[in-house]
Amino acid sequence: MTIDIYQFEQLDLLSPEVQDALPAHLHLRPLGSQDYDRGHLKVLDVLTHTGDHSRAQWLEQFDFMRLHADTYYSIVIEDRLKDRVVAVGTLIVEHKFVHLNGKVGHIEDIAVANDQQGNRLGQRVIQALQYIGQQKNCYKIILDCATNNIPFYEKCGFHQKENQMAWYVKSSS
Repeated sequence: MTIDIYQFEQLDLLSPEVQDALPAHLHLRPLGSQDYDRGHLKVLDVLTHTGDHSRAQWLEQFDFMRLHADTYYSIVIEDRLKDRVVAVGTLIVEHKFVHLNGKVGHIEDIAVANDQQGNRLGQRVIQALQYIGQQKNCYKIILDCATNNIPFYEKCGFHQKENQMAWYVKSSS
């Protein structure tokens, strides 16, 4: 059995309240080095197309995020009975000059496996990332979402503010 290496090592950043709210067979933890095999990308595919990563490509990205563990906080909820990832999310901490070198948390890539939707796992992931943002002294936490997801995020304590814009770089291929 291979031991997981976690994307970040500060386990005290994980909310005990969120873990306590989960059923006993579900475990909140940082993204682990073995999560490619536990279906991490399959869960993200619920959100958007992830591409056809090889294990090596996935590990390259994992290693990059681990090297920058002061910026990236990727978490998963694992079903320990089935040894698979069932929910995911990431908090990216941006270091700023404004607000006297303040920090802003950006929530990204919230996804729950299709067969687990409706079990409040998305809400638990959001709560866990909000907790990390608080522990890292972010002065605010923001996210982008589709219009139809606004009611969900409002239930999680977010408020609609201003607008989001995007500019996509044209692919050279």
